[in-house]
Amino acid sequence: MFQGARIAAIVPAYNEERMIGKVISSMPAFVDHIVIVDDCSSDGTSEAVAAQADPRVELIRHETNTGVGGAIITGHRAAMAAGADVDVVMAGDAQMDPAHLPALLERVTTHGYGFAKANRFFSPESFRGMPRHRIFGNIALSFMTKLASGYWHLFDPQNGYTAIRTEVLRRIDLDRVAPRYSFENDLLIHLNILQVSAVDVPIPAVYGAEVSSIRLRKVVPELVSLLTRGFWRRIWYRYVLWSFSPIALLLILGLALVAFGLAVAIWVCFQIAGSVVATAATVMLAALPLMLGTQMLISALQLDIQASPSTPDLEPFATEP
Repeated sequence: MFQGARIAAIVPAYNEERMIGKVISSMPAFVDHIVIVDDCSSDGTSEAVAAQADPRVELIRHETNTGVGGAIITGHRAAMAAGADVDVVMAGDAQMDPAHLPALLERVTTHGYGFAKANRFFSPESFRGMPRHRIFGNIALSFMTKLASGYWHLFDPQNGYTAIRTEVLRRIDLDRVAPRYSFENDLLIHLNILQVSAVDVPIPAVYGAEVSSIRLRKVVPELVSLLTRGFWRRIWYRYVLWSFSPIALLLILGLALVAFGLAVAIWVCFQIAGSVVATAATVMLAALPLMLGTQMLISALQLDIQASPSTPDLEPFATEP
């Protein structure tokens, strides 16, 4: 146990025959249950798990590949069934240093957060050695996820090194969370809708020699689509359905005014191109809605940032005497 809480480690594994043994053998003693989910590997991942003979290990093998998110969801369900209080997710490639696990767990067991995640980019030096296109991609994806999820104080959304209370997981319909690469992003959206307090924990990244198998041409459109739909779903539930907020009003009116202003501005440009002199009233018909709409959108953004669930609101677990 850790600070009075039963801890389960969820380890999604796909073709990790070489590294999965290290993940199990290096798992701290305070972890009560280790759920290894072999996501239909084509190598000897399951055999390597069985060879460890650790009594804490529960091995689950998928007959079809569900993606990293699907494997994590399976692990969460198994951990909840086993009576875990907190689930931590660790990769099967040994790139998540277990020495930093207590820092994550302290946030949810003693500080009162419902969800904690690692942040690899906690200082400018964290980007050192990373290719520029990856730096740009991580920053762009982080800000897109901030906008969609409403967790403006979090960064590095693709980092899967996380800790979450099972009482929070029980409130989420896990069948509706994206099962593949976009799992972490979609989970943040679901957590924000439930107003779960979340926090970043600075943890250095550990990179191995593995080559990513992610196909960007497929993943990027999928992520953009998910984040767009997730943004509007969050706005609907948090600011319209459950408690109508000025944020929704400012957002909808702001977008409408900006769209109207842009349409008029384009029409004026065509008129000028056809040698028609634009009057001051015509120009103002375009400029005024654009200015008012932009101000409304900025106000909605400011209020949404202030509403980010960043304050711990859960009771700490009772520590043993």
